[in-house]
Amino acid sequence: MRFIGKILALFLLGVNALIVLLMLVSAYSPYINPHLHPMWSCSGLLFPVFLLANFLFLCFWAVVYWRYAFFPLLAFVCCWGSIRTYCPINLSQDETPENAIKILSYNTRAFGNRERHTKEKPNRTLSYLQQSEADIICLQEYIVNGKLKKKDVDYALRKYPYRHYYQLNKGWNGLGCYSKYPILSATPIKYKSKGNGSIAYKIKVDKDTLLVINNHLETNRIGDSEVDAYQEVIESRDGKKVSSGIWKLMKKMAEAIKIRAKQAEIVKEETEKFHGKGIVLCGDFNDSPVSYTHRAMSEGLKDAFVESGNGLGISYNQHRMFFRIDHILLSKNLKVYNCTVDNSIDASDHYPIWCYISWE
Repeated sequence: MRFIGKILALFLLGVNALIVLLMLVSAYSPYINPHLHPMWSCSGLLFPVFLLANFLFLCFWAVVYWRYAFFPLLAFVCCWGSIRTYCPINLSQDETPENAIKILSYNTRAFGNRERHTKEKPNRTLSYLQQSEADIICLQEYIVNGKLKKKDVDYALRKYPYRHYYQLNKGWNGLGCYSKYPILSATPIKYKSKGNGSIAYKIKVDKDTLLVINNHLETNRIGDSEVDAYQEVIESRDGKKVSSGIWKLMKKMAEAIKIRAKQAEIVKEETEKFHGKGIVLCGDFNDSPVSYTHRAMSEGLKDAFVESGNGLGISYNQHRMFFRIDHILLSKNLKVYNCTVDNSIDASDHYPIWCYISWE
């Protein structure tokens, strides 16, 4: 029996070694160039799966054979940077100063699929924005036609005297900014995309100029067949169906991640041209915190949620694809407070993300 126990322990150790290897690959996938290795580059999406599996092995070894627990524990140490980025914990929070500015980013999904905005039945998205007390609002999927018009949005947000609307792809999509501070300029950032985009605003805040870039990067183009494949991965007990579903999803994601990588690089270049006193990159990146897109855009910047948020901060909430794909990145001279993914509103397939900032 002791011999069989040792064989079983070695087998499980081998499985754990494979999990650790995959966890390391996914943790460091942000450094894999999607143009060269697109499939490996999007392995960061599976990071939480390998993280959980390795944690279960750690618990198992701690109870059954404590010496082997060192192995998964070492993996956690090696992946600490990605763990911290994926699921930060900031128990102590500095008090938000009175002069702090509230930045809010929200993919509205056409303002809740173009819900009407009337006195009797207010549009949920517009009501939320009215009550948000944000100083600068950046909106993605700003789509208005049919029941909801742009004039309805402007009137609802009339306390914001400075505003800009940028139409993408002949009206199918759009980006919007509403600000309590003067918008000095709004410059579209040119990159290849059929229906997504980024725009750079220079906003005068007291004596300083803040560069705010509102982004809606390339979508993953997940259709019904991919959603079905994902449901099979979650629910099926058939190994072949699971592996087939994962492969199909990864292949689809890899196509989009190559496009996003170039877009991220171009947006990052735009920030390097700016010589003002503060930079904010925000919006729907369509990529998780453990991704090439996030790393490329955050180089030289800091992630507001990592610095002052807590937990997973899941911002996409449909089809059981629970990821944080909406982000706010800041230049290092900006102090961030209380970054929050706000799940109090479910009018869109995204939750809004907001934070307070001040100059250090």
